[in-house]
Amino acid sequence: MNKHDTQLDLWEVFIQSRAGLPYMHAGSIHASDAEMAMQNARDTYTRRGEGTSIWLVPSNCIKASDPSDNDMMFDPSNDKIYRHPTFYVMPEGATHI
Repeated sequence: MNKHDTQLDLWEVFIQSRAGLPYMHAGSIHASDAEMAMQNARDTYTRRGEGTSIWLVPSNCIKASDPSDNDMMFDPSNDKIYRHPTFYVMPEGATHI
């Protein structure tokens, strides 16, 4: 924590609403440690039974791409045919691929 900062550490909260579903970002909370973060996240984001599981990530551990690097990061992948599923036939009856 910065000596000029009066807030506790910032944590990002991800909630899984039901088993098997993806975790979704619910918001952020402040806490001094992981245990307090879990309690704060539970009290803030699942007090009405909205979730079955919580993930917490310290905000300072998240690395984001720089918008100025969009061309390099997200260039078209037309030259990478292995990313396009056009070279095989989908099996009949397959629903979750």
